[in-house]
Amino acid sequence: MKLFAETELFDGGVKRYTDFALPDTELRLWQHFFDRQQASNYYNILLNETPWQQRMRKMYDKLIPDPRLTAYYGGENGYPWTPILLEIKKAVEMVTEIRFDRVLLNLYRNGKDSVAWHSDNLPADGKHHHIASVTFGDTRIFKVRHKSKKEIPQIDIPLTHGSLLLMGESMQEHYEHHIPKTARAVGPRTNLTFRISESSKPVYFAGINDNL
Repeated sequence: MKLFAETELFDGGVKRYTDFALPDTELRLWQHFFDRQQASNYYNILLNETPWQQRMRKMYDKLIPDPRLTAYYGGENGYPWTPILLEIKKAVEMVTEIRFDRVLLNLYRNGKDSVAWHSDNLPADGKHHHIASVTFGDTRIFKVRHKSKKEIPQIDIPLTHGSLLLMGESMQEHYEHHIPKTARAVGPRTNLTFRISESSKPVYFAGINDNL
């Protein structure tokens, strides 16, 4: 599959766009959605001013620490929106024409931080929605595979500094995604996943490392 299907001039540089045309869902990518100066400014602010925590996740009847740091904004249990997050949110909403009401921030500190193969859980309303993923910092590979149609090739997408990835409403139903560990020397990566959910239940289980 050709990664970049279209190009257009954007803010003095090249904004590269791909519609992956996946069966059963929508998956679209904008590389350089934020120009380098914007992206670096957002990266530095989010990296240094976000109240990052290492939380505990229930897996196989055990609580284990997430291999990354997180922060959650919006909804009843999230932090209040900040001006910077609202600015990023507005830009994402303008191009996607979707309104989001919460955002989960992830910090991958180095190549040892990762996320296992998974699909996001259903929101409280019992319906999957679009998820918009914004990356600032070092590039990590975002892997995508179909849950049942093994004949569909796995896709490896490099999510670069300032990129925007939009996952369709049916993405979580039909596909899994994964960011693997890497032995490559990589710096921190901040990832923002904008979501639609009125759920009042916590996304993570707070544990003994809650204040890290």
